[in-house]
Amino acid sequence: MGRVGDAGHAGDAGHADGPATPPREAVLLCGGRGTRLGGETEKPLVRVGGRPMIDRVLDALAGSRVERVVAVASPHTPATVARLDGRLADAVAVPLEVVVGSGEGYVADLRRGLDAVDGPAVSVVADLPLLRARDVDDVAALSVSLADGSSGPCSESTSPCSETTSPRSVSVCVPAATKRDRGVSVDTSFVHDGRTVAPAGLNVVGDGDDEVVVWERGSVAVNVNRPADLAAAREHVPRE
Repeated sequence: MGRVGDAGHAGDAGHADGPATPPREAVLLCGGRGTRLGGETEKPLVRVGGRPMIDRVLDALAGSRVERVVAVASPHTPATVARLDGRLADAVAVPLEVVVGSGEGYVADLRRGLDAVDGPAVSVVADLPLLRARDVDDVAALSVSLADGSSGPCSESTSPCSETTSPRSVSVCVPAATKRDRGVSVDTSFVHDGRTVAPAGLNVVGDGDDEVVVWERGSVAVNVNRPADLAAAREHVPRE
């Protein structure tokens, strides 16, 4: 999982006269080897509820208002590339382009994905098997309400709204206590408004520095990095 952090922002590509519009492209980061899970299956292909996690995240993106997905795999995850190519051949419900990153980590893969999109984009990691289309649409709408200085979804954020014509960069975080209550590991955390929070791996890369929004939604609280995380995810998803 990760924040946008020092991967930069979408720059001027999203600027336009008039109000901001939600990002319509998404970068799906799926380069995990899965070594911490203790098996030989590449992490995006680990099954939750009988289906690979990457399929679940793609379905959430396809059910959202996103109109195009760029999936960034890794030279270390050839089976994931083959799976993505297979779903592409089977006409996944949203246009999907597969690119292979350098394998140097989250930030490098995010930059590779951003190079393949036109302007602001939603970014999401493939280890969020409980992700819903609503989460994707809400973070996209939030990036616009922050830009327009309106209320709406901005009420979930403790950061001030600002005025610009490009969607703002947004980092979705979850209270560390919420993750621990669900039996999920916390690898990275920081203090925001007096609470220790962890990045969920769902962001908008737009204009300006990250605006942090803290959600207590179970759908973004379970990143699968370790065996206990996988058990927690499987507990909340019915087998298909």
